[in-house]
Amino acid sequence: MDRYQKKTLILRNKAILEEINSLDPLADHCRIVHLMTGYEFPWDMIRALEIALMRTFCSSSVSTLLHKTGEFRQYGQKRYDDTALLVAEFMQNGYDDDKGKRAIAQMNKIHSFYNIANSDYLFVLSTFVLMPIDWIDQFGWRKTSENEKQALFYFFREIGARMHLHDIPGSLAELKSFAGNYERENFSYRPSNHHVANATVNIVKGWMPFFAKPFVLPVMRCLLDNNMLQALGYKTPPAALRLSVRAAMKARSVMLRPLTFKKYPSFVTTERNRTYRHGYEIEKIGPEKILQKL
Repeated sequence: MDRYQKKTLILRNKAILEEINSLDPLADHCRIVHLMTGYEFPWDMIRALEIALMRTFCSSSVSTLLHKTGEFRQYGQKRYDDTALLVAEFMQNGYDDDKGKRAIAQMNKIHSFYNIANSDYLFVLSTFVLMPIDWIDQFGWRKTSENEKQALFYFFREIGARMHLHDIPGSLAELKSFAGNYERENFSYRPSNHHVANATVNIVKGWMPFFAKPFVLPVMRCLLDNNMLQALGYKTPPAALRLSVRAAMKARSVMLRPLTFKKYPSFVTTERNRTYRHGYEIEKIGPEKILQKL
């Protein structure tokens, strides 16, 4: 049994952060990412990676491919769940664990059917590092530690290597610089950006009761920065609404500082899944038309 496991609401276990701060972010990044994902920030990591997904749609080369496949438009929830589960497998278990290796292998097989530029891969990879840091520092119950920032970088640098990417930035600072340059060169409005973003908004609407559906897009717009809003073709939200939404998120973070409502551990792979209600096999995750070829 994991030494931090618990099933009911309790005061936060300070020993988890103490362990994170005692570890080497280069040598122990898998353990740090495991603790961040399943213990310290399970809800925030999911939300951050959803924002990361939306950020990738701001690149026309990424959104054009996604719009062309029709996966988000036709099978949005499955496309979301496929991505979430594969990423969760190696973030939860590490890339050297059997399940982690299989998840990366399956992801590589799926990607092999598409012609994707190395720079686009690197940009998507950068969002998995930078968006969690940005989100948690804004809305998490505490800010990320330096160990956590570096561990996320080292972890996804290794994932990039196992995806056979080249010219991967060698430091977190270099990754930020790469992402900034990429965004300046590639962020601009295209209809495909808007269409794929709307398909993702519809996925979120599907999780909500009928009375909450009209509020999904207005709230999401409040959580996107102005560059994203412009590239996705969304109007800037009213200042009062943006302030209210962000104030609510800040209030949540304050409330959660002393205690947590999540059981330990809390991983995407162990939660109820809308697509795979009776469980899943890693090798059967992915678009149906590609699975048939595999």
